[in-house]
Amino acid sequence: MQQKMKALVYHGPEKISLDDVAIPQIIKPDDAIVRVTTSTICGTDIHIWHGGMPEVESPRIIGHEFCGTIVEVGPAVRNVKVGDRCAVSCVTQCGECFYCQQGTYSHCDTGSWIFGYMIDGCQAEYVRVPHANLGCHVIPEGLTDEDVLFVGDILSTGYMGAENAEIKPGETVLVSGCGPVGMCAMASARLWGPSQIIAVDIIQERLDLAIKNGYADIGINPLKCNLLEEVKKLTNGRGADRCIEAVGSTPTFKIALEAVRPGGNVSVIGVFEKSFELEMNRLWIKNIKISMGLVNANRIPFLIDLIKAGKLNMKPLITHRAPLNDILKGYDVFGGKKDNCVKWVVTPYKK
Repeated sequence: MQQKMKALVYHGPEKISLDDVAIPQIIKPDDAIVRVTTSTICGTDIHIWHGGMPEVESPRIIGHEFCGTIVEVGPAVRNVKVGDRCAVSCVTQCGECFYCQQGTYSHCDTGSWIFGYMIDGCQAEYVRVPHANLGCHVIPEGLTDEDVLFVGDILSTGYMGAENAEIKPGETVLVSGCGPVGMCAMASARLWGPSQIIAVDIIQERLDLAIKNGYADIGINPLKCNLLEEVKKLTNGRGADRCIEAVGSTPTFKIALEAVRPGGNVSVIGVFEKSFELEMNRLWIKNIKISMGLVNANRIPFLIDLIKAGKLNMKPLITHRAPLNDILKGYDVFGGKKDNCVKWVVTPYKK
């Protein structure tokens, strides 16, 4: 009889439960089995829970941001070995197909498997990692799980948002949405040397956290002022050079589109559940560039290097920690933005 483990399973909109399921097995030669040591609850998990991503089939083990220890590898795995502590990419990639060769790893021809979405995820005791040679990244000595936990998803996403924004030294960057992804985008944007980073959110505690930790220089709460007037004051009447949308909602996207100066860029990294109508009759004349897309997790190795060098520190985002046993509470607290929860970290199941 196959051994069982605990896992958070999606059974349809608004239906999740901590179940006993089979421990995953090696299927392909380049698979690895990872014992999950630390994982998180992400905004995308909340979208799935509420039925906002109907393409997710049930039953599905949710979760895609995690670290763990390799306990078994297939015969084609060469870059990691049993016993290695690894941070894992949220999106698998083979590295050899047309899209991987183009650098668009998130559309890998062999199956762009997003954990907790296309295949079973990490809010469990064990997870199967396809294409482990490119998906598993060894954690250097001296770094903990929590040091590198976010490289597999939100830090890679935030970095991509800043990269796509094409920031130049001395420019003004505005980030619309001050959740975990937004703050990772701010911290990443700092690497390009902007003169100021403006955080925008209606939750004041998150703005305060972003400024306290140096992710942003200025926080603007649209409920307390005229946002566009404040941005104009800070930018010699022009608007922000680069805007990053980090929520996936109509209000935050509108803020980015309205706050960007003519000739600037809007980089979209939020996950949208619904369509959005672009007011092309107003936008075309601004000569702006809009970019968007699913994260390419190929930046993980040097994000780990930046963390090791002290250039990036996202641990202040962790506000709550609890074992897998309490994950349903985590969905309620994190999903409901309760108790000033910014990031809920899941530790191993307590038997």
